[in-house]
Amino acid sequence: MFHAETQIRVRYAETDQMGYVYYGNYAMYFEVARVEAMRSAGFSYREMEENGVMMPVLESHFRYLKPGKYDELLTIRTTIPEFPGVRIRFEYQVLNESNEVITEGWTTLAFLKKDTHQPTRPPGNLLALLKPFFT
Repeated sequence: MFHAETQIRVRYAETDQMGYVYYGNYAMYFEVARVEAMRSAGFSYREMEENGVMMPVLESHFRYLKPGKYDELLTIRTTIPEFPGVRIRFEYQVLNESNEVITEGWTTLAFLKKDTHQPTRPPGNLLALLKPFFT
């Protein structure tokens, strides 16, 4: 299983009238966390796309337990629970500064050829980087 952590400081523009993180912003937080998780493993989304593969989100799920608040430093734990095939699943836990889980969820993405939008296998360099976490 692959794990990584990313931190995000909640900006004023990301909050609602109550000073809580607007629920729709968690999709962006999850995206930041998965890109940074892959970067921490040595993989570049940008290079993958330049090489003709993209990863659209097929599914996303969120469970809101407590509010995130303005100016709070949130930690997002990102996990890839199983070795990817044509699809890859990311699981997330968002923790507040008191180390409490405030939001959790997952996303499923697909690997598609950029020119045809047809499913494809993950890039070989990604599989090589992730393989040690699953053996």
